[in-house]
Amino acid sequence: MASRRSSNRQHYEVDPFTDLLFNVLMGFTMLLFMMLINLNPPSKKTGVVDTKAEFIVTTTWPDGSEDDIDTWVEGGDGEVVWFRHPDAGLMHLDRDDRGISNDTITVNGQKIINPLNQEVVTLRGKTPGEYTVNINNYKSISKGPVPVQVNVVKVNPVLRVIYYDTIMLTRQGEEKTAVRFTVTPDGNVVNVNTLQKSLVKSRD
Repeated sequence: MASRRSSNRQHYEVDPFTDLLFNVLMGFTMLLFMMLINLNPPSKKTGVVDTKAEFIVTTTWPDGSEDDIDTWVEGGDGEVVWFRHPDAGLMHLDRDDRGISNDTITVNGQKIINPLNQEVVTLRGKTPGEYTVNINNYKSISKGPVPVQVNVVKVNPVLRVIYYDTIMLTRQGEEKTAVRFTVTPDGNVVNVNTLQKSLVKSRD
């Protein structure tokens, strides 16, 4: 009985030391992992997208359409973003969607068609002044009317829809103002209206 009690006492004396050694090893491993992360931060040269936005303008027309619809946005500072000028001040055109013509990609030797026709303009600041959002039927392949959905949302501090409607473009070259609104110096949106203003002609 004495030898059994002695062996049990030795067993319990060893366990705390083993636990302590394991915890120290785990702590050292975590410190090493954190050090490696800090020594090798993700590269910021390519592939980084600034997702911060104050306003987002989305223009969408029927899936699979061959028509080329363009989005034009004039900012509060008078700068205009469009397909030949995708970066203007704090505004950025994410993609010039030319209808089905640039919606085909090749994956593993196979052509895949993305039927979605959509352009997105991101406004990454609240520059005071009047903003104008226009759509332009740049190239009409269908030769018919094209319903274009325009959505303008204010993202911060909470999501708020500034404008949402469907506008019909009936012919090639036609330009229409979807919405105009004013951003005040304190960041509020006022004077939302649909008064027509040409942005395309001013760039001809």
